Amino acid sequence: MSPYWASINEPWFNNPVARPKTITDERLLAAAAEVIGRKGPGFTVADVAERAGVSVGTVAGRFGSKSGLLQALTRQTMDGNVRRMHAAAAAARDPAEGLRAALLTWFEGMTDPAEAQNHLAQLGVDLIDPELRALLAELYAATERTVVELTRPVDLPHGPPPERAARVLTGLLYGVSMDWSVRPRGELADRLAEDVDAVLDAWKGR
Repeated sequence: MSPYWASINEPWFNNPVARPKTITDERLLAAAAEVIGRKGPGFTVADVAERAGVSVGTVAGRFGSKSGLLQALTRQTMDGNVRRMHAAAAAARDPAEGLRAALLTWFEGMTDPAEAQNHLAQLGVDLIDPELRALLAELYAATERTVVELTRPVDLPHGPPPERAARVLTGLLYGVSMDWSVRPRGELADRLAEDVDAVLDAWKGR
């Protein structure tokens, strides 16, 4: 049986853009993330195809649908977040610096409030979809587990147990990023660093 898009005869589908010989999932997902940042939840598979320089059929054939594309992007985000956190922690001089560095990898490169707002808008739509909502829960759980792991070796005499500390720290970063997206003042990276330092310094007794 032919795939469902084989019978589509629309101008937007039969995209004449030249296709590169090798098209990776990473290339398509990077295009999707960029398009979401520019257009928010109103983006289409055709927008992603245009940004990636491929046909709509290529994107649809790889991911099946817009929901499938978003699911793949969420899985990639989950894996990437955990890898970056571990890499940042491993490169630090001690566990405390490693925890701080890992936390500050979360929103690296996020400098445009409008882009952040579009990603937040997409998040709101994702929460309506049961499959995407379940994947987001997995993403948050994986991130929190990593923070717990990185918090355990850190000496925080005035802090809560690692599990609670991880909840506080993850909630802090999500909250600061959301606040900055709607009330941008200064750079997000600076805001995150200031607030993370305030919490960690208090837990260290400084």
